[in-house]
Amino acid sequence: MMKRTFLMALACMSIFISGVSSCRKEDENNNNTENNTPMTNGKIKITVNSKTFTATLLDNNSAKAFKELLPLTINMVDLNGNEKYAELPKSLPTNPSNPGTIQNGDLMLYDSETLVLFYKTFSTSYSYTKLGKIDDAADLEPALSQGNAIVIIETK
Repeated sequence: MMKRTFLMALACMSIFISGVSSCRKEDENNNNTENNTPMTNGKIKITVNSKTFTATLLDNNSAKAFKELLPLTINMVDLNGNEKYAELPKSLPTNPSNPGTIQNGDLMLYDSETLVLFYKTFSTSYSYTKLGKIDDAADLEPALSQGNAIVIIETK
């Protein structure tokens, strides 16, 4: 009886591991090419403390909905010494995936209403919807790393 219970437990565990593995592959493949293609006329201007950056939005439903909200003047709160975030006035469509590594200059959506602008590169276990990226993020960290900031985002 004990041998039979052990074999059933082993079979269940095998099915579970197989299911988790296929979910991971599905999540990795969920990062479709639409999500990484630059949007035509997708240039935006992001101003922080009189320092201006140009960003390129991606050609996805989330970025298109975000662009419709512009212009925005928002108070972005510093979090973890590597990102600024702000709640948007409304929910946007999402297609979250785990990027593995966040890059300096990534503009992403956490959940459906939180805009996040990253100013440092680091590994993450969280999932985000990609909106776009700062074109030249070399000076982004000094501009953003000093506490909360009023940020103006507008079409270019």
